[in-house]
Amino acid sequence: MLLRNQEVRRTVAATAVVGAAGALLAWRLAGPGAAACVAGTAAVLLLVWLAATRARYRSLARMAAQLDDILHGARDVSFERMREGELAILASELDKMCNRLALANEDLAHERNALADALADISHQLKTPLTSLALMTSLARRELVADGAHAEQVERLRTMERLEDRVEWLVSSLLKLARIDAGVVSFARARVDGSQLVARAAEPLAVAFDLADVRLIVDTAPGAGFEGDLSWTAEALENVLKNCLEHTPAGGEVRASCAEDALAFRLCVEDTGPGIAAEDLPHVFERFYRGGEKDARAAGASSEVDPAGVGIGLALARSLVTAQGGTIRAGNAAGGGARFDIVFFKAVV
Repeated sequence: MLLRNQEVRRTVAATAVVGAAGALLAWRLAGPGAAACVAGTAAVLLLVWLAATRARYRSLARMAAQLDDILHGARDVSFERMREGELAILASELDKMCNRLALANEDLAHERNALADALADISHQLKTPLTSLALMTSLARRELVADGAHAEQVERLRTMERLEDRVEWLVSSLLKLARIDAGVVSFARARVDGSQLVARAAEPLAVAFDLADVRLIVDTAPGAGFEGDLSWTAEALENVLKNCLEHTPAGGEVRASCAEDALAFRLCVEDTGPGIAAEDLPHVFERFYRGGEKDARAAGASSEVDPAGVGIGLALARSLVTAQGGTIRAGNAAGGGARFDIVFFKAVV
């Protein structure tokens, strides 16, 4: 085993050369007896060095195994068995470092739990007045509609309802992003069927697709799927579908297809809209990024209520996908329109 190490092989070779040269010189100066004595001494010294080196390497191997245990969550690992010279000093320093890291991890876990509780409180405190405000606005609008007059006020109240929905969506999305950043979101690890994933993501958008006169075409390979969390992945896909819907003109199409191969589960979403401008491609998943539009329709809709227009939907989708070990990429389809590729690899090397 030692001879596999390049340093050991070089040292053995150098010792053998020096020993052979010393034995040859002793042969010429003092005869064969002196040569045998020199060669024997060199061999003994080499064996002693090999034994010491083997013991040192074993100590280093034990230390590496202990460090590996710590990296995998062990807490009761100690380096106190190390007593030899410089290794004892190194083991002592590593022990101190591991103890400090353990304390830091405990503090971080406590802070994350505290943040999760705070976010839950914030969510509750915000949703309650928003729900009450939405109910009051809806009741006021219905009363004005029942009177048969005040058309302008009714339209204003409808705009207020849309704005309230927008605020509620933004608050919910921002809280989810904050929870993901804090690491307090738990993702399930179960078999997710591709067709079920697409159906669950598209279901909340069925009415929106009908109202926008946009067709949703689904093409899923039978049996295609991956190991992940169905609910969170469906929410990520829903945000991608919503983004494509909002940038597809009436009469257009949004196509969602998925397949599985030996390497990964691949999900592709394409639309027949104007596509993504080249200068916007590197930034589409950034939070609050609002790039330029290729179509005049979107350019004139800045005053409309557009939840995805603040740059949260795609950012949330990326966070949900990457948190499960997947990747998401934006581009333009060959025939025009935006294209989003979501990939969950079966193994990460």
